[in-house]
This record gives sequence, structure tokens and C-alpha cells, in this order.
Amino acid sequence: MPSVCYYFQVHQPYRLRHYPFFNIGREHQYFDKDKNAAIVRKVAHKCYLPANRAILKLIHRYGERFKAAYAISGVALDQMAEYAPEVLDSFKELAATGSVELIGETYYHSLAGVYNEEEFRDQVALHARAMQRHFGMRPRVFRNTELIYNDRIGQVVGAMGYKGMIAEGADDILGWRSPNFVYESTTPGLNLLLKNYRLSDDIAFRFSNRGWSEFPLTAPKFANWVHKVSGNGEVVNLFMDYETFGEHQWESTGIFEFLDHMPGEIFRHPDWNFLTPSEVLDRYRPVAPISFGRTVSWADVDRDLTAWQGNNMQKGALRQVYEIAAEVRSRNNPAALDLWRRLQTSDHFYYMCTKWMADGDVHAYFSPYSSPYEAFINYMNVLTDFRQSVLRLKPHKEAVA
Repeated sequence: MPSVCYYFQVHQPYRLRHYPFFNIGREHQYFDKDKNAAIVRKVAHKCYLPANRAILKLIHRYGERFKAAYAISGVALDQMAEYAPEVLDSFKELAATGSVELIGETYYHSLAGVYNEEEFRDQVALHARAMQRHFGMRPRVFRNTELIYNDRIGQVVGAMGYKGMIAEGADDILGWRSPNFVYESTTPGLNLLLKNYRLSDDIAFRFSNRGWSEFPLTAPKFANWVHKVSGNGEVVNLFMDYETFGEHQWESTGIFEFLDHMPGEIFRHPDWNFLTPSEVLDRYRPVAPISFGRTVSWADVDRDLTAWQGNNMQKGALRQVYEIAAEVRSRNNPAALDLWRRLQTSDHFYYMCTKWMADGDVHAYFSPYSSPYEAFINYMNVLTDFRQSVLRLKPHKEAVA
């Protein structure tokens, strides 16, 4: 019985305020609370609340045949609780159905898995505790920030007790193989679910593109593509940002109608179903071992780390934020630690990307800055003040966002 595995990423960073050079040493408020509140509430109205209602409707309509999974970053949870608690309540309602799985990730949506293993482990554990506290679930499957994965990261995650990881089905890693099977990682006991990026990106990036040869994308057409996997695959992993629904693809494009109708079209072949990632790993045995000899992500044509560390600005910023790890962590100061961790969020470095052509268009769409250079200067001003000022403050005077 072939399956569809729906997994959605839910994340909102703490965006930095405009922080000019002359603020260094004088002003320690780094994050734009008004902008962050406005964005979270806007996305809640356009995406989270209507999409959650749509998923809940599908669960009620199809019962145990329909499942979905979410990875919700800790910083997104924090902002929901502060700015849009009704969104957090709606995710709790979904979790209570028993048809939704919560996936583990780094609490601060950081690149710590690449730069600092100790910090990575701590953020993963912090996120797991948050999932237990908010939803009563302990994650069994893990997805790293930006789907970043290599064999070493798999080894660390496997040692933390996770049974599986979600990763990008990069062509050069798969070779002749298909992403529509479960694979065995190089870490014993840790199996991999690989994103079918072609079908996922048809929804996430191409759905409203009138220049696309397959426009318009209808639910029957998409289900027909999925059904072609029958006999040549066991699971179609559709992994995408949740903001696809209503935010990246506006309601006027028909994206919610697509979301509502697609499962019914899948079920026209009665041997198909929807499973959560854990259920996929329980049902299907890995067909072969697979090694990720290079670091892979979801991003851009190359599906590597160049979206976050592809130029000297990004490399310099990353080097500086992680080189103070020991100093920050040794202070045992929760406020300073939280500030530093918010500065690790991958979005800050994504905004600094200087790629061109189609990749550059995607980066520009997500960035609140007029240029990657402005993003870099603003970030470095904040980091400079954090290093010079915040780390010198006594705990009872610690700056807060």
C-alpha cells in the first residue's frame, strides 16, 4: 500500500531592528518587537489559522486515512505564545487528534549542527522538551534546520535516540535511486525519509507560476503524478514550508482548494493512504543503505550550504557568532544565552546571500533588507554590541529582546 507523507515546516525568526553603527555601546535592544508581532499576526491570519482549519477538516473527513506532520521551531512557538496564542491553541487541537506528528529540530532554527556539536545537542534537547510541554509529544523523528544533513549529523542525532531523519533527496546523493523509499543511514538504527523535491516544489514554488508549462496545477493532475509511483516506490515525501498555504501562495491562487481536494484525489486509488513520518518508518523497511558524503540542504539549485555560507560576509558572521560560544555558555546567564541563540537563527545569514538569477529571487523575496550588504552590516553591528556590551553585564542587568 503506497503512502503519502505530508510534513510542514513552521518557522518565524526574531527579525532584527534597524541597528546603526552609532547604537553600539549605547543600545542593547536588538529585535524589532513591533515588526515581529505584525508579521506573526499577518501570517497567522493568512496561513496558520486557515491552513490548520483545513487540515483539521481533512482529518475529520477521512479519519485515520489522513495524517500530517509538523516541525515547529522553538522561536516560532515563543512568538505564537506572545503574539498569536490562538495559533498555538489550533496546533494543540491538531496534535490532540492523534493524526498529527510533531517532528524534532533545533529550538532556534540554527546552523549549530554544522558549527558547534555541543550547542546543537542542547538546542535539540530544548526543542524536545518544548514539544512535550506544549503538545504532550516526544519527537521520534528529527529534521535539522534547512534540511541540513550529512553522515556526521546523522551520527549525532542517532546517538540522541531518534529513529529517523528527514533529509533532502538530492540527485547527486541518490544517483539512480528513487526518493520514494526509506533508506538506511550510515548510523545503525537511524533511517532516512528523503524529500521528493520535484513534487514538493511543484506545490511550494510553482503552483501559481503562470509561466510554468504545467500551470494550472490541479488536484487531479497532481494526484496522477503521485499515483505513477505505484510499483516503483513506497512513499512520496511531500515536505514544504507551511507558509506555502496562504502566504507564499496566496489564497487567491486556489492553494487552499488544492489542499482540500488533493487527498480525495489520492484516495481515488484505494490502496493509497497518508502516514506520519514515524508511521512510515514503522511500516516500510529501508531498501538500501545510503551515505551523504557531502552536506546537503533544501536550498537553491546546488542543495548545499551556499545559501548561508556562500560568501565572505556570511562566513565572517558565522565565524564570529560561534567563536564566542564558550564565553556565552560559561556565563550561565539565561538572558545572554537566549540573545546569542536568537542571533544564530539561519535566516540572518540567508538574508546575506548574494546569489543571482532564480536563486537570488527567492532570497530577495524572503529578506526584509534592501540588499544582502545591508543585512550583513546590521547583523554585525548587533553582534559587535553583544560582544562588547551584553557579555559584560551582570546577570541582574542582562539585556532582553
